[in-house]
Amino acid sequence: MRNSSHELEGFLKPSSVAVIGASSEPGKIGYEVLRNMIVAGFKGRIYPVNPKGGEILGLKVYTSVLEVPSTPELAVICTPARVVPQVLSECAERGVRGAVIISAGFSEIGNYELEKQVVEVARRGGIRVIGPNSAGVINSSVNLHACLEYRVSRGPISLISQSGAVGGVLFAYARAFNVGFSKFISCGNSCDVDEVEVLEYLGLDDETKVIAMYVEVVRRGRDLIRVAKKISPKKPIVALKAGRSSAGARAAQSHTGKISTSQAIYDAAFKQAGIIQVSTIDELFFSCKALSQLPILRGRRIAIVTNSGGPAVLATDECEELGLSVPEPSGELMSKLRSILPSYCSIRNPIDLTAVANYEWYRRVLDVILMSDEYDGVLVIFVPPSFKSSIEVAKAVCDAYSANPAKPLIACFLYGDVVEDGIKVLDRNGIFHVQSTRIAAKILKALLEYGRIKFKFGS
Repeated sequence: MRNSSHELEGFLKPSSVAVIGASSEPGKIGYEVLRNMIVAGFKGRIYPVNPKGGEILGLKVYTSVLEVPSTPELAVICTPARVVPQVLSECAERGVRGAVIISAGFSEIGNYELEKQVVEVARRGGIRVIGPNSAGVINSSVNLHACLEYRVSRGPISLISQSGAVGGVLFAYARAFNVGFSKFISCGNSCDVDEVEVLEYLGLDDETKVIAMYVEVVRRGRDLIRVAKKISPKKPIVALKAGRSSAGARAAQSHTGKISTSQAIYDAAFKQAGIIQVSTIDELFFSCKALSQLPILRGRRIAIVTNSGGPAVLATDECEELGLSVPEPSGELMSKLRSILPSYCSIRNPIDLTAVANYEWYRRVLDVILMSDEYDGVLVIFVPPSFKSSIEVAKAVCDAYSANPAKPLIACFLYGDVVEDGIKVLDRNGIFHVQSTRIAAKILKALLEYGRIKFKFGS
């Protein structure tokens, strides 16, 4: 296997890109990819290629990649599948060294022979290939958006995905929750460049602080373990493995053209490699967001501070089910809490401040808990009654955490428009928040798991 660490630079930091199969019709892949690159502000040269020639979106169209004035560093291929081998042959003749094949219609529909031709032509011509059946690539640091999915702001998370649409969902989350992504590589059918090579590249990338993966099938399991073991102590790797059921494995085969392995094997491999495994898209997003923003959880002990008993009980169950602990405070800590709270508040953990809780109660309790060595992390729940604004509690959380930010704190304000104003305050002050106690517990588990990974593999 060739070393891709430098070869992938051409995919993610190209000086020029040819969009082959560019179209003048909105809604067609060749139009949307070209438009996304222009609107994103890519500073390199862009060469639209279509046999009809003419002009698209203000750019001259070349009838063949052989006609472009200088050799493109990257080709993004959006043509019908049947002509892709010929297009690659012309790219090789022109000296192109990297191609992202967005075109579908290969092994994912059983057309293995055509995909084999693509591989053979690429290898003869010295071209590295991402795809086919890829959604494209993104590098926000250079405004490269050679991709079908939503444009996304710059940030610390990079995504490797066998599904472009999963990337689209994550980018929609990112827009909603003010999170940025650094890089996105949609591997598609992985006929050449695969997830292991991209993982190795991102492990060396200073702009990537957390690596997210969506995988259905990994062909080089031993290499994945070897590479991930080197990376995971330095930066978290969070994976969503799809195709866990027999029906899901069948669906994965029709998506990527590859046969899935037993889920138990993946579970063992991910654990051995130091990869944090999640089970839903929202867990993938919020775990990566938390790992990019919060300190690790150094122990299992969680304090829950709430104004509502029901959600706190649910959160307690969810934490305990995930291997976290919600222990009672010591006698000394109980005395401190009792001294600052009315007698009708529960101080046994969850610490229930009741519906009339205000700024002062939340602030005082959080100050005590954040300074205590009895708890490793804090979950703050707030469900505003009709007579309370969420703003004052949000301010209490922000003020307390800004004074003592050493432990991870997650705010869970429930729900929707009744907590909208408070969430704006949390956002302005960089407080991590979710609107699900279940997701909050999952995130705390991920922070604990990554702490153990760093300890196990040494960092």
